[in-house]
Amino acid sequence: MGPRTGAQVSPGLALLTWLTAHCSCPQAQGFSQEGLGASRADLWASADGSLLHSFWCQPAGQLPRDQLSALIRAMATHRVFLKAWQLSCLANLAALHGLQDDFELHPPDLLLFYNLTQVKEADCRAFTHRAVQGDTELLANLPDQRAALQRVALDCLGGPRLRLSASDLLLLGVLVCDMDASSIVAADPCVLQNLQRCRWLTDPQQAALNTLLAGGGTALGPPGSWNLEGLRALGPLATYISPSLWLQVQQAVGLDFFGSMVATYRAGRLSQRDARRFVTGFLKAKAESVSSRPKRGTGRPCVRGDITAATLHDDLFLVHYDCVQLESCLGSRVLKANLDPLLQHPLPAECQRVVKAKLARVYPHGVPEEQLRLITSLVYLYSRSEIGQWNITSSDTVVALLASDVALDNQTEAVLQKYLDHNGTLTGALLVAVGGARLCWMSAGQIQAIRPSEFRLAGALDISSCPQSQKDVLYAKAREAFGGTRTTAAYYRFMRPYLGGAPVEELRHLAQANVSMDIDTFTNLNPRVLQSLSVGNVTTLLGQNVGDLQKARSHPTISSWLRSLNRSALGELGLDTDPAGLSGPGRSPTATPHTTPWRPYPAPTPGHPGIDAPTSGSPPPHLGYLPLAVALPSGVLWLLYWHTPGPSQDWGSRTTASEDGAAPAPRAGKPGLVGGGGHGPPPHPGSPHRPWFPPTPSSQDTELE
Repeated sequence: MGPRTGAQVSPGLALLTWLTAHCSCPQAQGFSQEGLGASRADLWASADGSLLHSFWCQPAGQLPRDQLSALIRAMATHRVFLKAWQLSCLANLAALHGLQDDFELHPPDLLLFYNLTQVKEADCRAFTHRAVQGDTELLANLPDQRAALQRVALDCLGGPRLRLSASDLLLLGVLVCDMDASSIVAADPCVLQNLQRCRWLTDPQQAALNTLLAGGGTALGPPGSWNLEGLRALGPLATYISPSLWLQVQQAVGLDFFGSMVATYRAGRLSQRDARRFVTGFLKAKAESVSSRPKRGTGRPCVRGDITAATLHDDLFLVHYDCVQLESCLGSRVLKANLDPLLQHPLPAECQRVVKAKLARVYPHGVPEEQLRLITSLVYLYSRSEIGQWNITSSDTVVALLASDVALDNQTEAVLQKYLDHNGTLTGALLVAVGGARLCWMSAGQIQAIRPSEFRLAGALDISSCPQSQKDVLYAKAREAFGGTRTTAAYYRFMRPYLGGAPVEELRHLAQANVSMDIDTFTNLNPRVLQSLSVGNVTTLLGQNVGDLQKARSHPTISSWLRSLNRSALGELGLDTDPAGLSGPGRSPTATPHTTPWRPYPAPTPGHPGIDAPTSGSPPPHLGYLPLAVALPSGVLWLLYWHTPGPSQDWGSRTTASEDGAAPAPRAGKPGLVGGGGHGPPPHPGSPHRPWFPPTPSSQDTELE
């Protein structure tokens, strides 16, 4: 039967739904070559990037070798960026079909997950050169794989060496970001090009960078000869320049560069964290160069002149007005009328506290809502009691306060509670906008207030950074939302991001269902629950991905479980039976990239409110496009839309799937057009420690209701 009368279903979506339902089998041959006028490989290559982004491994395991090869090449052509859980299992599928030798045609990110022992010696340099173009942060949960990649690269160079040459650095690429400080200082000065690709530098690496710059051996020359063009060429590395070096730079050059950096920040092309680090270091150097700097609390009057609207539009505003003068020269009327341009400057923390104190005097009963959306850079300074004075009636205000990386974790609950107190609703769109990490800091009551239908709309939210207690609560909410899913495969697809809170019974059921869990999801399971799984349970649960344990054996969760096993069990898993092998990812040779066993993303702190930790939850673009549906063979459609219908509901209320099969969030202003109504099926009755598990797929699961 088709959609119910009155349901809003686009022709493209209807065609995709029909094709998926009637061709969803591994043996589907697709449209004829004559009918399409092109080869199947060409059709793969012409696939839209947003469609390929929804790749799912389980059905892909049924694809013939040529179709899998075409799929991987299409991902490289369209520069499709997959997540770690997708890449790890895709790499295993490629290895299973012997496709690793075609690495030059594969996405660089995928190469990071390949079995590096299978890289031929003759291909070592070519493989490494392409692999290091990928995002090595994808290996955050695979520390041993990251270390192995470095060893492969070093082997290409002929082994460890005391000083890395320019050609060595060209091959190592982003792997230099794991290099220790002494190796950076000893390396060829062109190491700066490698360091520009690092997401952040450790404190020792920052010190090494400044040592290099101070020595004058880089392309910039000694600090006294630096110019604007050279500083701009440093890119993000310029934000790490120490105050002692800024003191040596010509004043005119420094001021020109400061203005250009502020303009870049105000244009949204520089993160707040990087901008504040740069401004703080630069202004510290300026303060040290002034012999009689005004001191706070001396009652010194405004000596720079009153701050006006025009003053705030000057990119050198922070050079002319330090935090003491900001307090003395900024009037309440100007502050109220020009809060936005003021906060577009990357104010140092001291200046931010000045602005917050002035706002408290202007608004003694709490900052009004229209101004709250402007103070996102200050929100980390507010206590729960101060947030309690706010009136938050709009979801837009919630997004403004929480979607950035500035608000601290413990402020999430307070902001959301003020919104709920004004009859706000935690919609799927709102959950996507603020990101999965915010779920970690919601109260149990707030999570319970999320309607199952809205949770389904939110799709796959990344809760991997949540404490275990919160993962348990979110698992229960996810089970409430997705418990009515018709098949085991679809159930796993929806629940995968939330299995970190799953009890042991659930994981054993999933193992029996042959879901082939990816290693990234496995590392996020409850460590205590994992201890209750036998080697047989884990082997069956991981399926074709069991070999990835070797790539993650130094991860705390994996290492803890492996230490509980005896030598025989380790051998059964194909792992080294030497207990010393569990202590770390491997050797860290002298003057080579250096790794630690496991490095999570740094947590925000009051002094450093922003991080660049990975977030997810934003669904990919809508996929129901008619031209693409006509172009792709049914086998391809089966792969990308396999079991995308979510929990049982009418086809008239279904939407296209997001990356994990859940419906994308509704467009702003039209929530009624997305998703089905209702709260979904109730949780399965029975013991709370034994979750309901969907039935085994049947032939009816592929038919339209």
